[in-house]
Amino acid sequence: MNSNYKAFWLEGGDLVVIDQTQLPFRLVTKTLKNSADATLAIQDMTVRGAGGIGNVAAFGVYLAARESDGDLSKVKELAAVIRRARPTAVNLMWAVDRLLLVLEKAALTNQDLVTVALKEAIAIADEDVIGTRQIGKFGCELIEAIAKTKPQGEPVNILTHCNAGWLAIVDRGSALAPIYEASDRGINIHVWVDETRPRNQGANLTAWELGQSQIPHTLITDNAGGLLMQYGKVDLCIVGTDRVTRKGDVANKIGTYLKALAAFDNQVPFYVALPSSTFDMQIADGIQEIAIESRSADEVLYMQGLQNDQSIGRVRIAPLNTPALNYGFDITPARLVTGLITERGICEASELAIATMFMDLLPL
Repeated sequence: MNSNYKAFWLEGGDLVVIDQTQLPFRLVTKTLKNSADATLAIQDMTVRGAGGIGNVAAFGVYLAARESDGDLSKVKELAAVIRRARPTAVNLMWAVDRLLLVLEKAALTNQDLVTVALKEAIAIADEDVIGTRQIGKFGCELIEAIAKTKPQGEPVNILTHCNAGWLAIVDRGSALAPIYEASDRGINIHVWVDETRPRNQGANLTAWELGQSQIPHTLITDNAGGLLMQYGKVDLCIVGTDRVTRKGDVANKIGTYLKALAAFDNQVPFYVALPSSTFDMQIADGIQEIAIESRSADEVLYMQGLQNDQSIGRVRIAPLNTPALNYGFDITPARLVTGLITERGICEASELAIATMFMDLLPL
């Protein structure tokens, strides 16, 4: 199993994952022993990020096979529960469906389903490692081009929203992959990190990742990005995504749409980085067809952090009788997206460009 998975690994046949709800204050792990553990880890955001969810879902099907004693119908039953764990990230459904297709073929020749499932889950993760490296290289070309236009000593300022690093997709992530590649090449960069309310994945995860790699960064409030763009302090926006339609509409963490609007108004390039498994070629209109997850109101009403006694706790920030609405994602229309950074190259966020580069993914 590849050492570059970083956020999860196998131990004695079980899947061990970093508990991302404890970061950045504690680096702790959870051991997933069965499909129910995998489902819960996805639902409670122990693991998150489109790619990471897909990986854990794939290994969840492997765990389902292990607990089903070779009964394919039982595996399918357990896999269906995993598939419903979260509604927006298409990698989840894609990974489960891919595993089940392989298992159905294996059952016809009486192969061991546990062995086959494990091999396929590892194959998906290995493909993601290669993919994130390619996303990094293609995206870094954009950063490198901007760097050549900057006065000597000035960094390329990149704004990102939510977390799309190796905690979200194995090895290098999607949105952070070009940043890691640029750092490796010695390009002078600085990252504006949106806090990403309400769960603060930017403050908790992106800032932690960049700190681990000693990449210069500054945490900002979610609503500061537009002002920074007006001041000319943002050269490039790169975000990840949980689903992209065949016409290029992008579902990503709530607040992405507003960043795209600000970028459009200030002529700042706005790129979306993704592996091809994040395309949903079955749908065209993101606003009408993508199911947006509505999460617990408590995520808005409370904030979690490190207390004075060094314990992790939460505090309520709204009156006791105040209701809250908590949509997890929003849709950025293709017209606001400068381009899509994929493992195959950079393409326009348009139906023709996507179909040309990803013809093999189109529905028959």
